[in-house]
Amino acid sequence: MKDKVILITGGTSGIGLAAARLFLARGARVVLAGRSADRGAEAVKQLCQYAPADHMVFFSGDVSRPADCEALAARAVRHFGRIDVLVNSAGIYLERALEDMEEADFDRLMAVNVKGSYFMAKYALPELKKREGCSIVNVSSDAGLQGNYLCSAYCASKGAVTLFTKALALELAPWNIRVNCICPGDIATPLTEAQLAAAPSREQALREMSSVYPLGRIGTAEEAASLIVFLASAEAGFVTGAAWSVDGGLTA
Repeated sequence: MKDKVILITGGTSGIGLAAARLFLARGARVVLAGRSADRGAEAVKQLCQYAPADHMVFFSGDVSRPADCEALAARAVRHFGRIDVLVNSAGIYLERALEDMEEADFDRLMAVNVKGSYFMAKYALPELKKREGCSIVNVSSDAGLQGNYLCSAYCASKGAVTLFTKALALELAPWNIRVNCICPGDIATPLTEAQLAAAPSREQALREMSSVYPLGRIGTAEEAASLIVFLASAEAGFVTGAAWSVDGGLTA
C-alpha cells in the first residue's frame, strides 16, 4: 500500500475513518470525502496522530450528486496525482415501514447508497484503468444479503450495492480492476450509537442488538475496516466479485 492513493467516501467517521487509519498505517495516501467540512477537519486532525499531514486530505462533497462525484475524483487526482483504490463507504440508514415511507426519504436513501456508489465508480474509473492492481471496495450490509424487518427500502438499496459490485467486477475484469464489497452487520459507529442513545435504556438496547449475533456482540469499525484493506491489497489479488460478510455469524 505504500504511496498508493485511496479515495474514501464517508471517510470522516465510522468504518470509513477506521479504514483511513489502517491505510495510512500501511504507507498509503488517503483522500477523505464527506459532506461536513467541520467533520472533515476533525477527521484529519485525528489521523495526523497516525501519519504525516501531507499523507491525507479532505474534500467536501455529496455523493448523491453525480457532479460532486466527478469533482471529488478530479480533486483527488489533482492533489495526489492518481487514484489506486476507491472505497465507497458513504451511506445512510433508514428503518421505516413501507406504508410510512415518504418519497423524498426513499429517493435520498437510493441517491446516497446506490447512486453515490455508482457514479463515484464511474468517475474514478478512468484513473483506475491507468495502472495495474487497482480496485474498488463497496460497503454493503447484511441487509444487502437478506431481508431485515421494517427495512424494505434500505435492503433494496444495499441489495443493489451487492449486485452492482458483482456486475461491475465482471465489467472491469479485462483491466484487472477488482471490485468487491463487505456486508457488515451492526457495527459500533456514531450512527449505531445514535440509535442506541435514542432508546429508553442504552444498555438494554445494546444487549438486544447483540443478542441476535452468534458471537454475542456487535462488531467494531476496525474489524470491518480490516476487511476493506485486505480486499484492496495485493493479498486479495485473486478475489473479485465477492460479497464478504463481517457480521458475527448473523447470515451464516
